[in-house]
Amino acid sequence: MSLLALQAVEVSYGSIRALKAVSLEVQEGEIVTLLGANGAGKTTTLRTISGLLVPRPGKVIFDGADIQGVAPHEIVGLGIGHVPEGRRIFPRMTVVENLEMGAYRRRGNLGPDLDRVFGLFPVLLERRKQLGGTLSGGEQQMLAIGRALMGQPRVLLLDEPSMGLAPLIVAQIFGIIKEIRQSGTTVLLVEQNAAQALSVADRGYVLETGEIVMSDRAEVLLHDDRVRAAYLGEGAA
Repeated sequence: MSLLALQAVEVSYGSIRALKAVSLEVQEGEIVTLLGANGAGKTTTLRTISGLLVPRPGKVIFDGADIQGVAPHEIVGLGIGHVPEGRRIFPRMTVVENLEMGAYRRRGNLGPDLDRVFGLFPVLLERRKQLGGTLSGGEQQMLAIGRALMGQPRVLLLDEPSMGLAPLIVAQIFGIIKEIRQSGTTVLLVEQNAAQALSVADRGYVLETGEIVMSDRAEVLLHDDRVRAAYLGEGAA
């Protein structure tokens, strides 16, 4: 059984159908990537999973239960963490305060979780007393991911983690995504950088104008002529 699944999900903004019968599955322990151009519906898909949008019709199934209509804060408590596009850290809070906000539904000692985040992102340990707004773009992205991990998610939703970052930082972020999976957290990754996403993913889906048009193992998609032409900037062989 899939850990996370969408079943014929449709989402509309007024008269505009943003998602059209989208179905996908994420198995426990996988990295699955969702590829597509701007406006394809990738962010809408993640917002639907995290409860910020309600599908009509369609179902979102997590760990065997239908979570359609469950409040977003309760979905966090169930084990789904969401790192939104644009990071959205709290700029006037320190790094540690931002991380503690990620564990707002939990009680008890946060020390082991802070240690885990600082182990993944040593620069955050160095910056722990700095205000979030003073960090570089890459450091803010690390903080946003770390904040979500503080909720101990079983599934981590990542929306465009490479956006606006230098290539060296992008490579570092994707290396950490692999480490997160290795530590037992399942990942659903939305990313325009198709080459990077497919290099770390197990499987992928391609979304176009709200519809899933392709799905396969990441290695297959990486070498597919249509994917290469549309998302990797290469002509067909």
